[in-house]
Amino acid sequence: MSVSRQKKVYLPTATRKNQYITVGFTLTDDLLGSYSDLDNCYQEFSKLVFQVADKLELYNVHVIATDKLPMVRFHSEAYCLSTEEQLRFFYNPAHHEANRLHTLPGYRAKKLKVVFLATGNELRSNSAEFHAKVQNFLAEIKPLLPNKEVPTKIRDHQHISYDFFAKAKGLKETYGYKLRAVDSRYKRRECNLPESVSALNYVTVSLPMGRRIKKQLAAENATSFGEKYQRVADHFIKATSDNKLHRVAMVANGKVPLVRNSKYEQLNSTAEFQMVGFDPSDAAPAPICHWDDTKLAEAIRFVIVAAKDDRYDEGYGRFMNQVQDAVRQFTSQFDIDKEHIDVIVRFHQHLSYKA
Repeated sequence: MSVSRQKKVYLPTATRKNQYITVGFTLTDDLLGSYSDLDNCYQEFSKLVFQVADKLELYNVHVIATDKLPMVRFHSEAYCLSTEEQLRFFYNPAHHEANRLHTLPGYRAKKLKVVFLATGNELRSNSAEFHAKVQNFLAEIKPLLPNKEVPTKIRDHQHISYDFFAKAKGLKETYGYKLRAVDSRYKRRECNLPESVSALNYVTVSLPMGRRIKKQLAAENATSFGEKYQRVADHFIKATSDNKLHRVAMVANGKVPLVRNSKYEQLNSTAEFQMVGFDPSDAAPAPICHWDDTKLAEAIRFVIVAAKDDRYDEGYGRFMNQVQDAVRQFTSQFDIDKEHIDVIVRFHQHLSYKA
């Protein structure tokens, strides 16, 4: 592979792109005390949010007062699904707009979280402009709040996703991505970030347990799956290690993996989320594996985290080529119906800072 090609990864033209930014306002006693009651606080705060957002041409905005974690995915139809711990937003950035307040009767949120979903067609090209608009939103709304010293934090989430077996389904056209680091892209477009920014780049891979794979992993009446999961983990760890990828995890317990920087965050898993923590300063972390021996999961989820050294010429194209090779090597160990089963690969880029 040539040096120039190493800088880029070639992905299907059907690759989906998403970006959303959250601004968390801590709901302090002082802030709440400025309103007549809890419901009035939610209503007045959201009304102000929507007014300022509309002025700045931010057209898909949600206020979450339930402390549920937003999860965003592309879909041709717009809808929101709520679980005990999540709000799952499905939408098409090219077409869908919204202003919505999400509450639970009588529930006092720890934070009032404002979620801005990116709109338009060229999300990655316009990501810096979108982030700058959110920065302007925060600068404009803070003086309008009854308590102007409310602690706030900005989190910028971007990801691209594609079916690893797109070619087998006839989608042969590809496009080259350099996958520049977020801070580099923003600097080139004059979107200023503070010095103390936490960044995280990683890949998730979802392997559905289709009929053919289930038959390979377990007998029809099996009740224990630990040995089978271990075999899958061994294949995955070997494939990633062979491709010089050493920050990896496997989750097969029905939970959604949440990747965090364990150097700064206290990690506690929940009923719906499996926390996966990596310390960027750890040069050789042990693989992380979570599974339930008594159940065969509907999907096995894998995580591959980029290290500082994986940022090459300001981008992650070379890292993603290593990921592609590892996924190819790993999936070759199984009889997968590539024409019908989607193995979704998702490259995540996150950054966060106090504002």
